[in-house]
Amino acid sequence: MIVLEQLKNKIIGSSLNFQEACEIAVRDLRSNFKDYHWVGIYKVEGGNLRLTAWDGSEPTEHVLIPIGRGICGLAASKGSTIIVHDVNHDPRYLQCFLSTQSEIVVPILSKGKVIGEIDIDSNKSSAFNDQDKNFLEDLALILAEVWERNTE
Repeated sequence: MIVLEQLKNKIIGSSLNFQEACEIAVRDLRSNFKDYHWVGIYKVEGGNLRLTAWDGSEPTEHVLIPIGRGICGLAASKGSTIIVHDVNHDPRYLQCFLSTQSEIVVPILSKGKVIGEIDIDSNKSSAFNDQDKNFLEDLALILAEVWERNTE
């Protein structure tokens, strides 16, 4: 996928730290995918997820989410991607925006441990599929590489 290669070149091909890489990723994801209406990256801090970078038309009130709470917290506790095709029918969903219809959350893993996650909301039902999942999991690997480069 061209967008992934472009992101990889921007992120890996430079001396960016994790925060800078996340800021580029959220901006590029939102601008390149019409159904990605809000894109955020959370970082694990203790037993919580803390919003570290985001791009969207408005901020979310969920800047700190306990691991295990909501779709984001569930993905972090399980260490696996979660796709919700209709958030209105999922009691685990923590509402950020009235317009959100679907969500995908992809953990960022470093050495088998969740260190963060990519969270994307869409105003369209069933906006995310296996292609999005695979692409975002590949991006999570790139972000993990930056994390490892900056923490070793």
